Amino acid sequence: MRERSRTPKADDGAEDLLRDAAARAVERLAGFLSSSLAGTERVIDPRPMAAIISDLGLRERIRAGGMDGASLDDFLDRYLAGSTRLHHPGFLAHQVAAPHPASAIAELVHGVTDNAMAVYEMGPTATATEIVVVEWMLEKVGWPDGAGVLTHGGSLANLTALLAARAAAAPEAWQEGVPDDLVLLAPPGAHYSIARAASIMGIGSRRIVPLRVDAREVVVPEGIAEAVDRVRGEGQRVLAVVAGACATATGYHDPLRAIGEICRERDVWLHVDGAHGASALGSPRERRHLDGVELADSIVWDAHKMLRVSTLCAAVLFRDPERASRAFHQRASYLFYDHEGAGVDLIHRTVECTKAELGLKLFLVLAHLGEAGMAEWVDGRYAAARRFERAIASREGFTTLGPPEANIVCFRYGSSDAQQLALREALIREGRFYLSSAEVAGVRWLRMVVMSPTTDDTTIERLMEAIERLATTGSGDSSPLRRG
Repeated sequence: MRERSRTPKADDGAEDLLRDAAARAVERLAGFLSSSLAGTERVIDPRPMAAIISDLGLRERIRAGGMDGASLDDFLDRYLAGSTRLHHPGFLAHQVAAPHPASAIAELVHGVTDNAMAVYEMGPTATATEIVVVEWMLEKVGWPDGAGVLTHGGSLANLTALLAARAAAAPEAWQEGVPDDLVLLAPPGAHYSIARAASIMGIGSRRIVPLRVDAREVVVPEGIAEAVDRVRGEGQRVLAVVAGACATATGYHDPLRAIGEICRERDVWLHVDGAHGASALGSPRERRHLDGVELADSIVWDAHKMLRVSTLCAAVLFRDPERASRAFHQRASYLFYDHEGAGVDLIHRTVECTKAELGLKLFLVLAHLGEAGMAEWVDGRYAAARRFERAIASREGFTTLGPPEANIVCFRYGSSDAQQLALREALIREGRFYLSSAEVAGVRWLRMVVMSPTTDDTTIERLMEAIERLATTGSGDSSPLRRG
């Protein structure tokens, strides 16, 4: 019997390509991780973009196609050489996790399966996994009967929470448009995504009423009662009060219990931006910083910060499960069905229709570390920040904003605001340390976030020596610094 001819498929050899390419990538990523942890390479190398595009051959590779094993090796070597190294002991700039390798496995699984799981039937195992990790997070907050969803980032999570708050304050807004009497109460140092959410929702950033804060930009609870009573007396409705746990710039926490009690008394929605600090809820030692969080109505919690999960993976959690589903009122005949699976379709709680398997990343990290291991990780980074702050504060020429409450330390060398920025630029140019900077109560500070597992006391000693050297040689003075 004659064999029928077979037309080659576009994905012929896909299995072999996956095995070969993944093996090549893993070998190089393991080397990247090893050298990052050891601190033997630059932590950051922000070359001009044009030079990077040319070095990687990005445009030429797109046009030519045909990437094989050798060209993949060459590309990855060049790409990783210019990547910022979050596991490096000198990475102290931002609240982004030095991810656990288990998170990378989840990224690979999603890259192959691509289960877009806001609708249950598009990812049953992904949905089940997300439901369980969200249950774990709700338990830590103190809302065992609450509800929530994972989103692609804290900004989207904050928007989702405030949309639910808007639905509670002005349920007519979804169909009729946003009324002009809604205001949002938030501290001046609230994350920029709060103002973005206000504008996206049609409230407008000008209708954000700034809450009274102290010298560290921590909310003064009594000021909330005054603000709520004042705006209501002016005929306006309070959409929500926003509190920080912790503040992005400083790492300090607003007093949630006092704030929560005031919001309960005045029947006002309390939203807690716990993107960074909520991970302390998993630590018996550090959860004290969020005392009273259970009084809130919603909270945002980014797993891609302190839970060692790669970006992005953020939770928006609600005390009342009914309110979790009131932010959105859409219908679409190709998505929303009256069948058994509709009860677990996460699309009712999220802006996103196409949603990655975010829960798998957090699950695999927790499954490797366990609750005790995760608590130990948070405790270790927080304790390290306290040690580092004491070392910096005791060194001549250095001052700190104060003892840290999380793993964020703000400090200065000298008295000039301009010098802080110049020192940061000089450090980045050298490539051994990567710091950020923040303005607190009108004063400019250098800012470190202790995220890498290899940042230790020796790292901070060398950082202070580098700052002193740069200031002494004039490389960190207030004059403009050019990149080499």
